[in-house]
Amino acid sequence: MTRPAFFVLTALADQPRHGYGILREVEELSDGEVQLRVGTLYGVLDRLTADGLIVLDREEVQQGRLRRYYRLTDDGVAALDTEAERMAAGAGAAKRRIAEGRRATASGAPAGLEPPTAPGLAGGCA
Repeated sequence: MTRPAFFVLTALADQPRHGYGILREVEELSDGEVQLRVGTLYGVLDRLTADGLIVLDREEVQQGRLRRYYRLTDDGVAALDTEAERMAAGAGAAKRRIAEGRRATASGAPAGLEPPTAPGLAGGCA
């Protein structure tokens, strides 16, 4: 799943939104890191619709302009949940690896090669 698709699905997780609302929500959710252009947004919306992850919720005319509101489908909720779990697992693995590297650096040994425990110390022979 692309980063823009992930944030579009996330923007729709709590309520249906129209295009401009999705753009604003994506920017806010990503702390400004993902700033979609209108053409990119509608490409993502078309792809998510074709994949059955979102559907057109309703259309409204506001100030003479048509607004289309999109919402997640059950498959969209499941895909978003799966991707969020995958990302969380990856982030957890990265955090663990960073911590292992810091411990190894602090002990002066390369990562994965901690110095042996001396007899009589915690974890050693008594």
